[in-house]
Amino acid sequence: MSEAPDKVPTINWSTIGDMGPLAALLNDDSVSDILINGPKEIFVERGGKLEKTDAEFPDEATLHGVAERIVSAVGRTLEANRPLVDARLADGSRVNVIAPPLAVDGTSISIRKFSRDKITIDDMVRRESVSQPLGEFLKVVGHCKMNIVFSGGTGSGKTTLLNAISRTIDDKERIVSIEDAVELQLQQPHVVRLETKPAMLGQAPDEEVSVRDLLRNALRMRPDRIIVGEVRGPEAFDMMQAMNTGHEGSLTTIHANHPRDALARLENMISMANLNIPMRSIRAQISSALHLIIQTSRMRDGVRRVTYVSEIAGMEGDVVTMNDLFTYVVDSEESDGKLKGHFQWSGIMPRCLKRVAYYGETERLTKALGIKMPKI
Repeated sequence: MSEAPDKVPTINWSTIGDMGPLAALLNDDSVSDILINGPKEIFVERGGKLEKTDAEFPDEATLHGVAERIVSAVGRTLEANRPLVDARLADGSRVNVIAPPLAVDGTSISIRKFSRDKITIDDMVRRESVSQPLGEFLKVVGHCKMNIVFSGGTGSGKTTLLNAISRTIDDKERIVSIEDAVELQLQQPHVVRLETKPAMLGQAPDEEVSVRDLLRNALRMRPDRIIVGEVRGPEAFDMMQAMNTGHEGSLTTIHANHPRDALARLENMISMANLNIPMRSIRAQISSALHLIIQTSRMRDGVRRVTYVSEIAGMEGDVVTMNDLFTYVVDSEESDGKLKGHFQWSGIMPRCLKRVAYYGETERLTKALGIKMPKI
């Protein structure tokens, strides 16, 4: 059985040797991604935008040699019949290498650097990823143990926002995190980190340990909260089960372009568990398990913003209903391409007022929304 595509080995740059023109880029904290499209084209992402660098390799042979050193550090080779390798650095950064003949214009290396910064919600306010009122609202929902799905595309800031909100979790809570490749930066003192084990070449199939296996085991570990780095398959059923059985405040991410799309993806992934559950029952389970879907987007000016905060309102017939509590509205575009906009509260009173009062956060929510809360 071949290696599972979503699980990648760990490598350490210090064991690789001379990285040539990549060395300076790897040490540049302003660079979040390094994208090599053959020996003469090296792009980086800074501030959410791609830019071409002056760095280059002298020839394809030198670039291919660097690629081979990278993959050899994880015990792999760029085999002629399958020159395609994923790897993960010890610090959580991810690397993908694909070489000719699959890469027509020369060896391609994609490096997503792991951020050393531990971003807070206040940092996100300063970066205009959220507004001050929205930031206060997110602190409230994090502390009040709401079950949240963070939705967005690749590189939209889902994990960054999850990390930021996780800082509101009380230090007395026991957290179990489950990931394919460790990326979360949880700051609490009582965290148990679990990582999947893929099916590897030459190993027995029963040696594989999936997200779903770890989720089931986590339920026996007396967690206060369960955090799953990303749901992408039948483990979505177990995640909803955990949220519905006393593990409030659980968090996860999902790839989707809109909160409504995130719901549809959850339905499809739960169906992948092959439990023959009627669709209405699946939707009812999602409706009772989830409190919020928070959508993140990397917008055309390169800034990652929260674009929707949608609250699950319940069921109407066979449909899960949602209320958009906050949306990002673009007002104008400046001459340098920077978007100007505002985070707009819909005016809809959140359904979570009793929960907010129970956790003593009514005053903060009042301040965030700028209105007087009704008596409950």
